[in-house]
Amino acid sequence: MSHVGVGSRAVMRSVAFLTAGVLAVPALAGCTSEDPSGKPLAEQDVAAAGRASVSDGGTLRWAVDSVPDTLNAFQSDADATTTRVAQAVLPSMFRMDEAGSPVRNPDYLESAEVVDTEPKQVVVYKLNQQAVWSDGREIGAADFAAQWRALSGKDSAYWTARNAGYDRIEKIERGANDLEVKVTFSRPYADWKALFTPLYPKDVTGTPDAFNDGARRALKVSAGPFAVKKVDTKGDQVVLTGNPRWWGEPAKLDQIVLRAVPRDERVSELVAGKLDLAEIDPETADEVGLAAAPRDPATGTPLMGPGGTPAPGAQGRSAAEALRSWAVANGSDEEAAEEEVLAREKRSEAEAKARRRQQALSGFEVRKSLEPAYTQLALNGADGPLADERVRRAVARALDREKLAQAVLKPLGLPAEPVGSHLALSGQPAYADGSGALGEQNAKEARALLADAGWVPGGPVKKKDGEEAAGAEKDKKDKQEKDGKDEKKSEGDDDGTYIVGEDNKNEGDRNDGGDDAKDGADRESGEKHSSGKNTAQGGAPGAYAPKGTAAPADAAAAPLAKDGKALTLRFVLPSGPGSETLRTVADRITDMLKEIGIGTEVTKVPDESYFKDHIAAGEYDLALYSWPASAFPATDARPIYAKPVPAADGSLNVAQNYTRVGTDQVDQLFDRAMTTLDQKEARGLLRKADSRIWAAAGSVPLYQRPQLVAARENLANAGAFGFETPVYEDMGFLKKGAQGSRPSAPAPSSPSS
Repeated sequence: MSHVGVGSRAVMRSVAFLTAGVLAVPALAGCTSEDPSGKPLAEQDVAAAGRASVSDGGTLRWAVDSVPDTLNAFQSDADATTTRVAQAVLPSMFRMDEAGSPVRNPDYLESAEVVDTEPKQVVVYKLNQQAVWSDGREIGAADFAAQWRALSGKDSAYWTARNAGYDRIEKIERGANDLEVKVTFSRPYADWKALFTPLYPKDVTGTPDAFNDGARRALKVSAGPFAVKKVDTKGDQVVLTGNPRWWGEPAKLDQIVLRAVPRDERVSELVAGKLDLAEIDPETADEVGLAAAPRDPATGTPLMGPGGTPAPGAQGRSAAEALRSWAVANGSDEEAAEEEVLAREKRSEAEAKARRRQQALSGFEVRKSLEPAYTQLALNGADGPLADERVRRAVARALDREKLAQAVLKPLGLPAEPVGSHLALSGQPAYADGSGALGEQNAKEARALLADAGWVPGGPVKKKDGEEAAGAEKDKKDKQEKDGKDEKKSEGDDDGTYIVGEDNKNEGDRNDGGDDAKDGADRESGEKHSSGKNTAQGGAPGAYAPKGTAAPADAAAAPLAKDGKALTLRFVLPSGPGSETLRTVADRITDMLKEIGIGTEVTKVPDESYFKDHIAAGEYDLALYSWPASAFPATDARPIYAKPVPAADGSLNVAQNYTRVGTDQVDQLFDRAMTTLDQKEARGLLRKADSRIWAAAGSVPLYQRPQLVAARENLANAGAFGFETPVYEDMGFLKKGAQGSRPSAPAPSSPSS
């Protein structure tokens, strides 16, 4: 379910990524003491090529998750496709570079700078002389002013997602001439570069009716290299075509068709030749990679299959005929022989189909990078055991974040470093590893924190109707272990609820301490494990060791209890087909928690209800979801980590802080970072805020999400973009004989400084 994304930067923090196979995020990359921000862990992979190498014309068919409900990026129902369209058809004053920092967009801006700070902050924008809307009108102060009024929050008739930054503007005026826009702020605002990207024409933002409904299914006026030709809800696509009034480098493509294709159907659409570019899951990436394997020059089939096995289809109908003759000659009746022949023919047909599928995919390649987003473990501190900071810190310190990052990223050939900040990713100016405020992974210290909070091993648990008390159950288990026996417990359905960490399931059925579901997921990711445990006879590790042999060092601790209640946390996960990676990570986390005596009750819920009915509603103890990285963390991250406050109706206003964990000190640091115009000071304040967020242990960043994209081999300047904003006018298909530039394989990660 890596498909639940976010809209533009203006609303990017209003919805979390819920992904999996395409989900995840990293930590401190080769940084130095002088520059803790380091470098991006992975380059973008777009088959970069100069415009001279790209043909003119053609249509790019690009898979997206949905046809957007609105083309207005500042509304709450905007999504990732809304952002994609806005980037291609609307002005952006600043773009993101390869390191996730804002840079001036010369197509729209000649300059933009703070010209006064006293008595008020004043920013003057000098616009490109050629910048015009598609109706011929110059882009100017009227468009800036209309957008400010719509997003300022002063008029509730506008259905806006949020007002951050715009609510600090006092007035907008025409400058020295028509090409200058003068913006005066009522309060200092450090993230002023975040504003007016995208910029809508005053036709869209000038009145509430136009803002609320006018840009839902059409954008009649635009100002980018492309324009919206149509939003086809029946055909599940948005068609963009070249803008004849575009003054910049002309678009190489005639059209971009954004097609809504479910993740689990994308490989079939690629095989059918109906897509040129599609974000994919790791399993599809493996299949596309196999299609690029060496081939038999005569047949075009792969010479070797996965793992060095002979490719499918090495034996054909002649072998089937031989089988019939042999069977009849050796006394089998002809009917039985014919059944065997038919079975063989069916296998041959399946193999032939697989060959055709591979041949169709051979024209594609996998472009991969790290997405500007990180996956976290969220700990709901509103109530229950996790309301105690000591328990949250124990959970956090039980996690081996490096192993979790490796489980997701290493099989994909991507840098596998855990993320060290809640507010930025490696390479961004605000990045620094603040995890030291929490402490390194240490099971012994985690147990000490739990003991200090009153949770003790094997304490009696009040029994429910029809159940034995936990103490009695423990006595029974101890007796069974003395007798060399192992008791199996039943487990709930895959889509329901089951308990992890409180069962006596046969350990011999496990691989490296995980359950069957984890084993399957690990095999899918291509990761191999070697536990070194004696499980050859199907018994528990150590079951055949001499009496008195010490238990393995990584053996699970006795379950913890307090006041008659076991320490069991509700772990909520999405159940959709794109969430395999999340479930793999969850399985590993449950094993890590089990080692310190924490049980986990896992509930798998439909993707569509995962965020709304569980994360946002606070119906969970533990959950996995992702946040996008921002170039403006003082503005964008504050609502995620701000201390929840009581609302007028008595409810708790959490904004986007779905862990319900926050402090006044963190809020104050964000406020100071948002108002200082000294960038060095702002970075220092944000890093302090991040350290305190780590210490509160409401969320634990795990890894940077992988970005895997299947792209037609001759498609240039498109693919895994990483941090950088796509340059739509440069996308196109290479001329015959031309090649795009791909990044080299990443070097092994070096230890963080």
